Amino acid sequence: MTTTPAPIGVLFMAYGGPDSLHDIPGYLAYVRAGRPTSRRMVAAIRRNYEQIGGSSPLLARSQEQVQAVAAKLDAQRFRCYLGMRHWAPWIEDVIRQMIDDGIQRAIALVLAPHYSRLSVAKYHAQVKEGLAMGRGHIDFCFIDGFHDAPLLIAALASRVEMGLQRWPAEQRSRVHVVFSAHSLPVRIIAQGDPYDQQVRETARLVAIQAGLSSDQWSFSYQSPGRSPEPWLGPHLDEYLQTLVAQGIRDIVSVPVGFVCDHVETLYDIDIRVQKTARALGVRLERPPALNDDPQFIAALVALVEQYAVSRWDESVTPLPSPIPSSGESVIRPAHPNPHHEYR
Repeated sequence: MTTTPAPIGVLFMAYGGPDSLHDIPGYLAYVRAGRPTSRRMVAAIRRNYEQIGGSSPLLARSQEQVQAVAAKLDAQRFRCYLGMRHWAPWIEDVIRQMIDDGIQRAIALVLAPHYSRLSVAKYHAQVKEGLAMGRGHIDFCFIDGFHDAPLLIAALASRVEMGLQRWPAEQRSRVHVVFSAHSLPVRIIAQGDPYDQQVRETARLVAIQAGLSSDQWSFSYQSPGRSPEPWLGPHLDEYLQTLVAQGIRDIVSVPVGFVCDHVETLYDIDIRVQKTARALGVRLERPPALNDDPQFIAALVALVEQYAVSRWDESVTPLPSPIPSSGESVIRPAHPNPHHEYR
């Protein structure tokens, strides 16, 4: 009698965000690892969330993405889960559920294309902590990133075209595309972190896919943290002034570092940076983030299937998107979990 093997778990992970304005102090306490948060900072962040509807849409968007991937995977071979790093559903709780469900093998995929020791590595460390807390064993395969996955690049290139189409065809040659990603502390460069190289490579590949000439696009960082140390730049709102000095007043903003709309796009770009743009006489357009775009979902499906083949020689038929070069080592050792304050 042949026994059907247990399904492979697929643990998707995202940053997390407050479900309501009431949650913001607790959310910040967790993000800041228990360090005191000034009333001024709490009030400022509360105002940010008030302007995008009073809560973070990150969980709902991430759930939509995971559900879309699950619908494309073989349900007998894979079972999908979603855990958040800084809010419910907590990664540790989801891992306990996976253990209870009898999952013995799993793929861990952060819903962020670019690897950094200050971001993706922390999720991986949290998975290991979750296993220790749950006193269980799951053979995890960690996907480090997918910054150059062809279907991701194609999906982002379609966002460039979507943005350019907001101008008449005869005016599009004068429109400049600015790609962006979440800033991290400058010290990661000296530490050999691949993040800066990867986000710039994504931007370059998307520009090529979208048919942009070298003078039609550029790159900036956005959403720096509130710590006093230097952060990678230039920052998008300040960078607009540089572009205006070059005579550029029509801009498409395409954040390549985020895979769904949340506070870093809905507030940081659509409200704060847009305010700067208007003051400078700049027309700034931002097409929606990838969210549940079919090409992006296909990219995630391909990653899951290919890593299952690579790790366990599972006999699945993957979609045509090769394992990214950044993931030649799919397993990384656990890292310490020092706090990094994004907001």
